[in-house]
Amino acid sequence: MNRFDDAEIAAVYKVIAERRDMRHFLPDPLDPALLERVLQAAHMAPSVGFMQPWRFIRITDTDLRLKMHALVEEERVNTAQALGEREDAFMRLKVEGIRDCGELLVVALMDRRDAHIFGRRTLPEMDLCSVACAIQNMWLAARAEGIGMGWVSLFDPLALSQLLRIPADAKPLAILCLGKVEAFYPRPMLELEGWAKRQSLHDLVSENTWCDGNSAVINQPIEGKRDA
Repeated sequence: MNRFDDAEIAAVYKVIAERRDMRHFLPDPLDPALLERVLQAAHMAPSVGFMQPWRFIRITDTDLRLKMHALVEEERVNTAQALGEREDAFMRLKVEGIRDCGELLVVALMDRRDAHIFGRRTLPEMDLCSVACAIQNMWLAARAEGIGMGWVSLFDPLALSQLLRIPADAKPLAILCLGKVEAFYPRPMLELEGWAKRQSLHDLVSENTWCDGNSAVINQPIEGKRDA
């Protein structure tokens, strides 16, 4: 009796499968009520110890948006140089839509996180995992609403913190581009561009002990393997 109906279940799996990290946007503004719904979806995410470590900064100043774009462009060049033989291929990729998107947000880890011990004593990075869950909620909600979202991680966290006056013990994790799009990519953009391809799930799942992708122990459907 706790199960959703078939149409609702299908919708969940559909939005997961069709979520895309978008880079191409239309400049049209978003309805404030729509932005509120997407942010509320983020705020409904699970969090370690219910600490709710996400903080959102909405960027409405055009000059600030351009300064953020400059930070990303600087890191884009540095990343390209670090990639060595793939530098030229990387530089041909579109990696952000900061100047084009209808809404620009920065998501950061809260300050004073050390006060939260529940679930973080041995895995302090669980606060970061919690923020990632919030961002995924946003992504799925945005896709269901028919708007694109792109997660930009090419920036120096300290430089962005200084620009936005983020406290020293907080940390920006994402620049999020949200907005209307002409169309969603039929497959992930980096797959379409030949940068990488999705791995086989069965190469990434093992049973009881660690196995790498070349010696995965699962050679039959996951549901077909059970303890005796």
